[in-house]
Amino acid sequence: MKIKAVLTQTEISQILAAARQEALANEWAVSIAIVDDGGHLLAFERLDGANPISSYISIEKARTAALGRRESKGYEEIVNGGRTAFLSAPLLTSLEGGVPVIIDGQVIGAVGVSGVKSEHDAQVAKVGIQALNAD
Repeated sequence: MKIKAVLTQTEISQILAAARQEALANEWAVSIAIVDDGGHLLAFERLDGANPISSYISIEKARTAALGRRESKGYEEIVNGGRTAFLSAPLLTSLEGGVPVIIDGQVIGAVGVSGVKSEHDAQVAKVGIQALNAD
C-alpha cells in the first residue's frame, strides 16, 4: 500500500495567500482555484476586477493539471503543435496556468489561475505552490 500526502486547509490557505499576494503585487485581476488530486475544488478566490469567465477557466486549468498529472501548458503545446483534435478531450483546458502540486514525486492537487496572460497565470500558480516548498 502506498501512502501519500494530502492537502489540508493549512496548506490550501498557504497556497491561496501566496498566490493572491503575487497577483496583487503585479496588479493582476485573476481567479485562483485549488483542487485535490481528483480535480475536486478545495478553494477558490476571484480577485476584484477579475472577469467572470476566469472563474470557470481557473477551475478547469486546475482540474486539467491534477488529472493530467502535469502542467496544463503541456496540452496547449500539443494543440499548438497541430494536434487540434485534442481540444475535444473531456475535462481538459489546453491553456497555460494550471500547475500540479507535487510532493515526494506524487501529484496531490493542483492550482489553476486565469485572468491575465497565460504565462502570468502560471507564475501566480507556481508562487502559490512554492509556499509549500513543493517539487
